[in-house]
Amino acid sequence: MAIPSPRDENVYMAKLTEQVERYEEMVKFMENVASAIPRPDELSVKEHNLLSVAYKNVIGARRASWRIVSSIEQKEEGHGNADHDAVILQYKSKIEGDYHRSLGEFKIGDDKKAVAENTLTGHKSTGILIFQNFFG
Repeated sequence: MAIPSPRDENVYMAKLTEQVERYEEMVKFMENVASAIPRPDELSVKEHNLLSVAYKNVIGARRASWRIVSSIEQKEEGHGNADHDAVILQYKSKIEGDYHRSLGEFKIGDDKKAVAENTLTGHKSTGILIFQNFFG
């Protein structure tokens, strides 16, 4: 019996994680596949489709979160509770940072580095402001 290559193992794990709807993990397995090849056009059609499904689902979940928090923000604005408004706004900022980070994973080189630095800065400031609003 032949021992599967690391590439084959990652593709299999990506299929498995797709079936159990763990798309964040699926992205990681497909990133392993993509990083092991010199050029992206060397992905097979099956591998390309798995990568697309993984990112589509991760990005889709982030977009849904943003839509929901935006809806909550609109409802809360009318209640006049400034503390809740501030917390929601900061949390929305975190969700936007996650969304942009996920999109940034498609970037390469300096563009990818810039997205990573901006996302980290956003997460740090969001966490500090949420903590201050609750415990400040």
